Amino acid sequence: SLATEDSALRAQSLEFLQWVLPTQQVLEILRNSRSFALANCLCRTKHKRCDNPLEVCFYTNDVADKMVEQGKARHVSLQEGAEALKLANEHGLVHLTIYNPEQHVYALCSCCECCCHDIEFMKKLGRPDLVAHADYVAMVDTDACVQCGACTERCVFGAQSWESGAVSFHQDKCYGCGLCVSTCASNAIRMVLRACR
Repeated sequence: SLATEDSALRAQSLEFLQWVLPTQQVLEILRNSRSFALANCLCRTKHKRCDNPLEVCFYTNDVADKMVEQGKARHVSLQEGAEALKLANEHGLVHLTIYNPEQHVYALCSCCECCCHDIEFMKKLGRPDLVAHADYVAMVDTDACVQCGACTERCVFGAQSWESGAVSFHQDKCYGCGLCVSTCASNAIRMVLRACR
C-alpha cells in the first residue's frame, strides 16, 4: 500500500541520519549498553583540519566488540567514557550518532564543524535536513543572562548569536547539543525536552 511504501521510504531516509545528543544522553546510552569502546574520531583522523582531541568517539555493543577485536577501539569504564565526553565538551565538540531505526545505537561521535562532513555540509550548503535535532532544546532565562557572549562562541548551529550588542537566541536553530549550557557562567541556560511538533 501507499502508506507502507511511505513508511519504508521514511525509514530508509532516516537510516544514516546523524542525530545530535547532549552529553547526559550519551552517558545514558553508554550506561545502558552491554558493551562500549572508545575510538579515535574517523573524520579528524582523515581530514586533520584542527587540533581537537581524537579519542572521543564510541562504538557500542556488537560493533564495539568487533572494533576492539580489530584493534580499532578499546573497552573503557563508564568513568573513562565520562572523562572522554568531558574532554569533548571542553573543546566544543558536538555529540552525534547515526541512528538506524532497525538497530540499537552503534556509534557515538564527538564532532567538530571543520572535519565532520554532515555538519560542514549542513552549514555550507544550507542543508539542515542532514542532521537531526536532539530530543532536548536550550531554554534561555533572559533575566539571568549577563550578556557575556560565551554561548555565542560555542554554538555551532547559530542558535546563539551577537546582534546589536546583545546575545540573541533563535530556538528554531537550536539542535540541542548543550554546549551553551556548559559554558554559561550565570546558569541562564538549561536543556528542556523539545515540544512535539
